[in-house]
Amino acid sequence: MNSAPGQGEAVFSVRGLTKGYDMGEVQVQALRGVDLDLYRGEFSVLLGPSGSGKSTLLNILGGLDVPSDGSVIYQGRDLSRADERDLTEFRRRHVGFIFQFYNLIPSLTSRENVALVTELADHPMAPEEALALVKLAHRLDHFPAQLSGGEQQRVAIARAIAKRPDILLCDEPTGALDIQTGIVVLEALARINRELGTTTAVITHNRAIADMADRVFSMADGQIVDVQHRTDKVAPDQLAW
Repeated sequence: MNSAPGQGEAVFSVRGLTKGYDMGEVQVQALRGVDLDLYRGEFSVLLGPSGSGKSTLLNILGGLDVPSDGSVIYQGRDLSRADERDLTEFRRRHVGFIFQFYNLIPSLTSRENVALVTELADHPMAPEEALALVKLAHRLDHFPAQLSGGEQQRVAIARAIAKRPDILLCDEPTGALDIQTGIVVLEALARINRELGTTTAVITHNRAIADMADRVFSMADGQIVDVQHRTDKVAPDQLAW
């Protein structure tokens, strides 16, 4: 187990998680018996090279995929036994996703892109509030083509947080950005984690980002091979890129 005493309530408890994919006549094991706890309000980084299982694990935590074996317990609810309808409801109510590519709708303004999500949420933020949290209040009526890459990613973050998710899952959120723009995006994620108490998990191959985490999970060959508990977190603008 990778639990951390004294860190409060475990939002996710994962035990014995495996995931295999059939590639023709060969089965590829993406995950090999992963145990993991994520705690309410913490900022975690899952670190590892391409092919280590990071994205597969994140997709299972977010209800986008299901394991071959093992259990994923979210606040007492076993997601590994949920059907597609239940997983859809789980994603809609509890999870915000941020990916490397922004997936904004080109014909909609920043405000309108965020509003798409708020229409599906029970207690959403106003789009203006979500965009202000990522310091884009001055870009409400701009279209994606009028925004820089970092601004587009921050619109994507605003869209993810506007439904007030309990969990924010980020897959290489700075992977397509230069260093300075990446820092601005990471500052937005850190602010949301700090001010809203959103449990945040970021997967990356960039080891520098680990320095801003509460805990760092290192992955290799479908397994968690090391867990670091950090008490010396640094601000995004102090990361040694």
